[in-house]
Amino acid sequence: MQLHSFFNSSTSYRVRIALALKGLPYDYLPVNLRRQEQRAADYVALNPSAGVPLLVDGDLRLSQSLAIVDYLDATHPAPRLIPADTLARARVLELSDAISCDIHPVNNMRILRYLQDVLGASDEQKNAWYHHWIREGLTAVEALLARHGHGAYCFGDAPTLADCCLVPQVANAQRMGCDLSAYPRVLRIHEHCNAQPAFQQAAPALQPDYTS
Repeated sequence: MQLHSFFNSSTSYRVRIALALKGLPYDYLPVNLRRQEQRAADYVALNPSAGVPLLVDGDLRLSQSLAIVDYLDATHPAPRLIPADTLARARVLELSDAISCDIHPVNNMRILRYLQDVLGASDEQKNAWYHHWIREGLTAVEALLARHGHGAYCFGDAPTLADCCLVPQVANAQRMGCDLSAYPRVLRIHEHCNAQPAFQQAAPALQPDYTS
C-alpha cells in the first residue's frame, strides 16, 4: 500500500494511526500542503479532492480518511476500529463525526488560508475563528464522552476510530494555542493514546516529511 500524506494533516494522521494499530506496512508519499502540491495536475488526476490522505492499494485509490479506515477494517479486520455491534458502532461514529464533520472542516488549512488570502482576515481574526470552533466542537465531544465514554480510550479498553480522530484534533488545537483545560476527559484519552506505540509511530514529528 501507498499513503499520500502530509505530516501535519490531521486527516492523514488519523489514517497513519489506523495503519499502525493494524500493523500494516505502507510506502509514505509526501504531499506538501504548504507548497500547494495537492493541486498539481498529476496529483489531482489521482485524487480529484486535491487533498490528503490518499490510499493506494493495488488498483484502488481511496481518499477521505473515514472511508479509508472503513476499508482497512473490511480488508484487515484485526483489530476492528469501527465496532460490529450496532450500538457501539453508532457511538463510535457519532463521536468521530463530531470531530471530522463539525470541527475539522471549518478549521483546516484551506479554510484558514481562504479567510486570510481572500477575505482579508488578520492573524488575530483567524486565530479567534479557530479557537471558537474548537470550543464549540470539543464541548460537544467532552459531553459525549461524559455520557457514553468508558475505559482507557474513548469507548472501552481498545482504540477505535474515535481515538484515531480525537488525537490529531487535540494535537492541532494544542499547536494553535487553544486552552483545553475545560476538557479533562478529552485530555486524559489523548495522553493515554500518546503513550501507546502505534500512536507514537503515527505522530507528525516522526514522519519523513516533518519540518518544524
